[in-house]
Amino acid sequence: MFITFEGIDFCGKSTQIKKLEEYLISKHKIVKIIREPGGTQISEKVRDILLDKKNVMMFMETEILLFSASRAQLVREKVRPFLNEGYFVLSDRFHDSSTAYQGYGRGLSVDAIKSIHKIAIGETIPDITFFIDIPVEVAHQRKQLKLAELDRIEMADKDFFTRVREGYLLIAGEEKRFRVINGNRDIETIHKEIVKEIHDYDKTELI
Repeated sequence: MFITFEGIDFCGKSTQIKKLEEYLISKHKIVKIIREPGGTQISEKVRDILLDKKNVMMFMETEILLFSASRAQLVREKVRPFLNEGYFVLSDRFHDSSTAYQGYGRGLSVDAIKSIHKIAIGETIPDITFFIDIPVEVAHQRKQLKLAELDRIEMADKDFFTRVREGYLLIAGEEKRFRVINGNRDIETIHKEIVKEIHDYDKTELI
């Protein structure tokens, strides 16, 4: 299965991905975790450019194309081969991030971004996408604890992340693979809901 995790920054995605990995391994599954942008030697170099706080002059058109270039490499070098070998592939962000961040957040044409997706990922669509939803104010409070560590995108203001969150909710309303998870709860409760959703998706997968 190809399972992706989405959400505004500081929603708790990384924690839930790690817990799901541990659970799947306990069920004797083989698992690979990937992240976006990044995940390959080439993609990691693109990541450095995208997240570098020095690159404040980056245009949004440049941003979407760099994200998509990184993603195209990751899909062909890692995602498809891992899936073909029977892995559970868990991705910390995927193409929906670009629709939410660069489309609804930055204001680029969502239709244009969807066209770029067709080139970057083709038919490599996640089986399930978990959107860990938290209020923007909660994300902002968490961000205050890590100000020195923020990357270029995390430094954006509340209005930007409000648009991104609203974008994610619009995507969730359009895509049947989306599962909206209330991220404003304790870690274990969220994890159990995620596991249940995967079981409900295909009961044979985890037997």
